[in-house]
Amino acid sequence: MEISHYHQDKFRHYWQCNQCGLVFVDESERLTPQQEKAIYDSHENDLFDLGYRRFLSRVSEPLLERLKKPSNGLDFGCGPGPLLAQMLTEAGHRMALYDLYYANQPEVLTGQYDFITCTEVIEHIAQPQTVLTQLFSLLKPGAPLVLMTKLVIDKARFSAWHYKNDLTHIAFFSRKTFAYVAKIYDSEVEFIGNDVIILTKPEVPTAPSEELL
Repeated sequence: MEISHYHQDKFRHYWQCNQCGLVFVDESERLTPQQEKAIYDSHENDLFDLGYRRFLSRVSEPLLERLKKPSNGLDFGCGPGPLLAQMLTEAGHRMALYDLYYANQPEVLTGQYDFITCTEVIEHIAQPQTVLTQLFSLLKPGAPLVLMTKLVIDKARFSAWHYKNDLTHIAFFSRKTFAYVAKIYDSEVEFIGNDVIILTKPEVPTAPSEELL
């Protein structure tokens, strides 16, 4: 795998995979799990916050258009306030929750699901291919994996991008990266707005054919 230096700010160095376009933080400059969780604990994800509900509706609305009732879903990386799961439950679906820090229930990672949501999570993950391979293995054939994450546009905009300033964000995807991910997993990819990505598992799955960082 070939990588190139992409950017440097006062906090960190950023590198880019020349093949898939993923931008990532140098491993030596990442937070410890304890530092990371302290930041997450400071977030206020109120289940009754209408603004937060509108934000997550950018995921729930296109997903609900694709689902039959009742479907079984997994909210991967649900955080301490699993509002998206609540919204999908209100719409008639059954939800399992997983979060490394707030819902560490490994048994839910052995099931098969009609859909998986992963909102504002993938940018925190040090080994995205490991996680994506795991999530695709949990999806039933033809099922969608719905992600929400801000996308890299170019170097000039990255340098002034607020999204990189969150020190828990260590992996930054672009349309190119997700097109590469879709190729690896032989899946369809759809971009909705600026930050919602739907990867649909093929009806006849194949093993990942190439490597993502």
